[in-house]
Formats: sequence, structure tokens, C-alpha cells
Amino acid sequence: MSDPSIMEGIARLVPQGARVLDLGCGDGALLDYLQTRHGCSGYGVEIDDAKVQACLQRGVNVLQFNLDEGLSMFGDDSFDVVLQIDTLQHLRNAETMLRETVRVGKRCIVAFPNFAHWPNRLSVLRGRMPVTRRLPYQWYDTPNIRVGTYADFELLARRNGLAIEDSFGLQDGHELRWQPNLRASTAVFKLRRG
Repeated sequence: MSDPSIMEGIARLVPQGARVLDLGCGDGALLDYLQTRHGCSGYGVEIDDAKVQACLQRGVNVLQFNLDEGLSMFGDDSFDVVLQIDTLQHLRNAETMLRETVRVGKRCIVAFPNFAHWPNRLSVLRGRMPVTRRLPYQWYDTPNIRVGTYADFELLARRNGLAIEDSFGLQDGHELRWQPNLRASTAVFKLRRG
């Protein structure tokens, strides 16, 4: 996650000095930001070799493994906050990983591109899959296994017995709490076990 407006929106939800696990941490930019500006500590998890190297160059602790294999190496409540930013839509076992995320973290923050954002809806009405800054791939070469919406995630969280502590949309660095399913390109949820 390297988009500064999304990083800042997520960082506001993470307490100072928190022990953080960042699942699918990419190049480590968000964890580096949290370490530098919030005094946080923790680990990133990433599978891509080049991104693991980028994490190491930033001085971010990173573990390399496939999240589809689960989080069994971590005990319950091992971290203050577990982040899953732009990760859920890439996982084959999204529902299982969501439950694992709340198991290992006292609090969890999940964010993903909101497919129900109005420009995406307009593209679909025109008969085309959307290509936007948040969904920058053509339908045939996307790394996303699935697309989701703000409203769909609310239902998924509740169906899995998760408590939503906070939720909002992010658009161009602004938190949107009124009609985020329509108005925001990114959906953000702060969760805990129910």
C-alpha cells in the first residue's frame, strides 16, 4: 500500500505504539509509516520476492509465506492490530482468512477497493468492466480473484460473527461516512471478534 491518502486514513485507526501485523504488506510502505510516525512495531507478511526485498530495504520486518496457508504460526491476540489492506480480494480463502485475522489480532482493519463506487457502476452500465485508479487492471489480467462492495463486506462480517467497530469510505484522502458504498473508491472496516 503506497497511496498516501489511504495510508493516512488507515494510520488514524492504529494506536500509538501498537504491535502490528500487516498481511499482504507489499513493499512495506504502510508498516514503515506506522513505525516512523506512530512508534508501532511488528511484522509484514508478503509472498512476492521483490516486495520482500523492498520491505527489507525499508527496515521493515517481513515474513515470506502464502496467506492462503493460514496464520497458524500466530497465537490468539498476538497483535494489537492486524491489517489486511488490499489483500482480501486476492485470497482464495477470504472468509477463513478474515476469521484468522480477527483471531490473531485484538483489532483488525480491512480495506479494499469498493466495486460499488459510482464510476464503477457507470462503467458496468455502459457494458464495460471498470478500470480506475483503485481498480487499474483490465478484467482479463487482474490479480483480484473477486471484487466486493462496502455493503457486501458488512454482511460478510456479521455472518462471521464479527463486530464492526467503525466503518467508512475513503475517497481522495477524505473519510466518507454518508453513503460510502456509492461515494467511496475504498471501503474501510475496523473489526473485532463479536
